[in-house]
Amino acid sequence: MNILLKSAKIVCPGNKELHLKKRDILIKKGIIEKIGASVEAPANIKVVEKENLHVSLGWFDSSVSFGEPGFEERETIANGLFTAGKSGFTDIVLNPNTHPVPDTSSDVVFLKERGQGKATKVHPIGTLTTNSDGEALAELFDMKNAGAVAFYDFKKQVSNPNLLKIALLYAQNFDGLVYSFPQDGDIKGKGVAHEGEISTKLGLKGIPALAEELQIARDLFVLEYTGGKLHIPTISSAGSVKLIAEAKKKGLDVTCSVAVHNLFFSDENLIGFDTHFKVSPPLRTNTDCKALIKGVKNGTIDFVTSDHIPMDIEHKRVEFDNAKSGSLGLESTFGSLNTIFELDETIDILTKGRERYQIEIPKLAEGSKACLTLFNPDGEYTFDRKDILSTSKNSMFLGATLKGKVYGIINNDQSTL
Repeated sequence: MNILLKSAKIVCPGNKELHLKKRDILIKKGIIEKIGASVEAPANIKVVEKENLHVSLGWFDSSVSFGEPGFEERETIANGLFTAGKSGFTDIVLNPNTHPVPDTSSDVVFLKERGQGKATKVHPIGTLTTNSDGEALAELFDMKNAGAVAFYDFKKQVSNPNLLKIALLYAQNFDGLVYSFPQDGDIKGKGVAHEGEISTKLGLKGIPALAEELQIARDLFVLEYTGGKLHIPTISSAGSVKLIAEAKKKGLDVTCSVAVHNLFFSDENLIGFDTHFKVSPPLRTNTDCKALIKGVKNGTIDFVTSDHIPMDIEHKRVEFDNAKSGSLGLESTFGSLNTIFELDETIDILTKGRERYQIEIPKLAEGSKACLTLFNPDGEYTFDRKDILSTSKNSMFLGATLKGKVYGIINNDQSTL
């Protein structure tokens, strides 16, 4: 793949020589051959010139679900990776949200093979326990050797604290990353929305922030006892930010993420009972949103994720209580982050995180593999159904005003331009 990018403004806060400079970038056979103020186009090369073209290192998403195997009607791996690439992501961490779940090394190999040869690289997570049933640890070591980047029973609490203790101790033998979903199922009960004024007015069963914070407090105590590497995915409350900040001050090896929709929306969006806004953890208050945004800015929250979960219409076009949780996020992540944060902050958020998963960190330099995202950061637009590339259409961002458009990616000697 040979491409010449013309007059691209480089957004790379960590590279003072190139940051915010307009440059031509020549790419041959997937390698950045030349970066210069003016590069002449060689014969038989694709020249890319776009309105207000900006380029950064390729973007990374730490929480993406598709459907294959088992739920291909929601999303296949092939179309999911195409969607990720058109949305600007060169690397995605794939959740074990399938049927059957990936709890063996052969399952991980299958997922990696299905993603081969695509512009966006897939990095699977294996389950923490066999069948994600919370009873016995899965084949963690074998899955790590097969390419699993972490271990997680998707959106399920680790009910047994001794199981979490054993997992954290065992995973230290091979530098494994253990996930624990922050929600106490007993306190959550049959709740479907944040417990507060809005849920009371709407007559919806509430999920108090206590359900999240109590689980996090327990997990952090276990981590302090065992050591090891713990990741807490998709936190949603101000109290959770405080707990994790305190744990980091103690020196515990803990990271956490937040779903972009928990920064952009609040429980006020539930008025109208639109099931697109039913997610887990739930949308919480504006106060929580502000605390989460502050946590992202000061580094307490390590990653912002799309938490992309395709869901077929049969599970969304039902009563709010009966609808399944989940929203699309890949296509709207850049536009929503770019609305909340300054451009430098947005790109920093989108490009960091690979080191936690031991994924190769790209470089924007001559001689390096081209791992680039192309975009226009300016211009507001209303997110519409036509902007959805996923097979499923369950996006809570429909009708939202977002800022900036993604052109595509160049990665893995492929392009989605």
